[in-house]
Amino acid sequence: MTVPDSLFDAVDALLARSEAVPDLPSPAERQRLREAGQYSTNDVAKALQVRRETLERWETGATEPRSPKREAYLRLLAALAVRHGVQGDVRWLELADEAGLLPAPAAPAEAEAAPAPAAAPQSAPAPCVRCGVPTPFRAPDGSPLHLGGFCQPPAAPTPPAAPAPTPLRAPARTPVRTPGPPAVHEPVQPAAAAKYPAGPLAVLDLAPSGPGLAARLADGRTLDVPARTLPELTEWALTAGLGSARLHKHGKDGDPLVVLTDAAAELLGLPPAGRERSDYDRRTGRLPETHRVVKALTKAGWLLTKRGFGPWARVYRTPDGGRRECVQYCVPAWGALSTGGWAVPEALDAADLARLLGTYAARVITPRGSTAVSGLELMTALRPPTRAVRTESGWASGPVEGSLTHAVDPAPPEAPAEHPVAEGRDPEDVLDEEAWDWYRPIELVDDREAALPWVVGLDINTAFLAAAGRLLVGLSEPVHELEPRFDKKIPGSWLCDFSDVELDLRLPNPFTPTGDRPLGPAWYSTVTAAYAAELGATVQPLAGWLRHASGPYLDPWHKQLRAAYVTTMDRLGVPLDLADRDPEAFLRAMAALRDGDPVELAVLHAVKATAKGGIGKLRERPQGAGYRPGQRWAALDRPTWRPDIRAAVIATARINMHRKLRRMASDAGRYPLAVLSDCAVYPADGPSPLDALRCPDDTLSTALRLGVSPGHVKHEGTQPMREVLALIESGTNPARHIKTGVDAVAEGE
Repeated sequence: MTVPDSLFDAVDALLARSEAVPDLPSPAERQRLREAGQYSTNDVAKALQVRRETLERWETGATEPRSPKREAYLRLLAALAVRHGVQGDVRWLELADEAGLLPAPAAPAEAEAAPAPAAAPQSAPAPCVRCGVPTPFRAPDGSPLHLGGFCQPPAAPTPPAAPAPTPLRAPARTPVRTPGPPAVHEPVQPAAAAKYPAGPLAVLDLAPSGPGLAARLADGRTLDVPARTLPELTEWALTAGLGSARLHKHGKDGDPLVVLTDAAAELLGLPPAGRERSDYDRRTGRLPETHRVVKALTKAGWLLTKRGFGPWARVYRTPDGGRRECVQYCVPAWGALSTGGWAVPEALDAADLARLLGTYAARVITPRGSTAVSGLELMTALRPPTRAVRTESGWASGPVEGSLTHAVDPAPPEAPAEHPVAEGRDPEDVLDEEAWDWYRPIELVDDREAALPWVVGLDINTAFLAAAGRLLVGLSEPVHELEPRFDKKIPGSWLCDFSDVELDLRLPNPFTPTGDRPLGPAWYSTVTAAYAAELGATVQPLAGWLRHASGPYLDPWHKQLRAAYVTTMDRLGVPLDLADRDPEAFLRAMAALRDGDPVELAVLHAVKATAKGGIGKLRERPQGAGYRPGQRWAALDRPTWRPDIRAAVIATARINMHRKLRRMASDAGRYPLAVLSDCAVYPADGPSPLDALRCPDDTLSTALRLGVSPGHVKHEGTQPMREVLALIESGTNPARHIKTGVDAVAEGE
């Protein structure tokens, strides 16, 4: 007998729905939540576009909703549960949150206190100790307390008469200390707060009231820590409610991060940085295996990664249940936060350090090393490579659509010189998609330009980050093809000749990092070849290394870091729309940034370094004195070791900038004297960026648009024309020194 395909389709749809959509709460809870929200059955039925009788059957359990009504109904119930609490099993709400069906809480206002952690539900609402709005939830000490980050802002802040109860579900052996002053914090998702009430990390310092340790949390609270050794501290970290929720439904929750101040490190037996055999060795970047702290961890059943116990250490074990337990450690005394893109202010106390790292964790990801490493970790957290797949023989690992699922070797032109596939390669046979380092020859600077008194630098905000949004990149191995037909929708590397493309010499050539005209055929990314076609060139590739599976892999990474950057700038007093409303006010606010909150300034620096360093990590080169050319190195085994994606991002940033420079020439009749990466310097009759952007009709050009958003520009610096011309005549790119005369590259710009 032949089974109709429609029956199989119906079963497949049922199975897909049962895996994708969490269970609904009990029928009684559905009715209670609707009534708590003061909605009639007619109100809800009309919103869900069903009959009132259908909704009543859902609330009695006589029938169950089907997709897509089921998802809409679950979203409504989840939103009501956030407002009015949950009676009975809360697991359905956590699953709804993981499935992305829970509405996100509004961003907290400046006057709000820290978001509350999860609390135990209770039926009788009472005024929340944080915001005064009734809630059915209770903290462990019985105080009324909202779930997650859903406290309402109080009408007017009033100083508390006595220290507020500390809302934290802590182990019995971990007494809670009085919280510090409230601060502005990021919104916390309810399910994450329920699972990790202590937040993502803790900064350990000496307890102020006596011997022992105290843990400063990201939201200002303080915990007493009973541990006196590193193995005991690792056990404590796994029971204190530390951690962070996954950023993708197929990803993994973030491990607890414990940061050790110098005093805490000394109490735990960690030595200061030194060169003695028994001390931390800067050369190897770790404690020797014979050190008593490492031996104590090993004896207690803990393991270390190949990097050992260094500035950023990972301590883990796999217990009998099979689920790995892991704690990350950060040791600033060994340089963990003084290098690697971090710019932590000196003499920062434990509370402010917890606020700094906690803010970064909330906006970006819990730190896992340098900002570049964290940027790479963020890519994987937002697009994990694999997921669990049910097969006939059980569960197996399967790829996640749109992710980089396994390590692949680059095409020969894309590989750095150290890579095995580059052995024997012609030195000219290289994909050279790098940022510009160009200045206009002195003979091409006309008398009118040279007579202007000033040169103004305009710097594009996080240019590489802006280039990553919606960028189509390859997801598969490269395939070699001879004389392929060019297709701008296929990511890859193309061997083309653009030496005959005629362009204005007052602008840098978009096809080379030097800005000079190419001399013959060369390898280009798809982005650059497509731009050549846009400029009128005939694109006839001689060869190609193409990737026919593609997708916008970096798009969620771009969105997360863009939001972090914009939010941090807003906290520093430069809102997103300020430049459009008042350009002068924007310039004043940007000039005043250096006097802003040091913690937020450090977060801003870290966010920018994360974006730049994350792209750089896509082509991480071998490290260590023992490396020999031609050998493989550890980074090559990562799915995210993709020099072709790095090249595509840099090419996109360069091409985007060339478009802006062309538009600037058209709008204002101005041409840059020099370009260094994402900074262009223009002659102007005044020292302000507004003088450089002003068009003949007295409007401001939007080609290089002032603003906070990635891709918009800010003022980088101004120098006298005579000094800039002297730099050009001496063979120096003046864009390097436009920022108050310093070398921008040496300063890390």
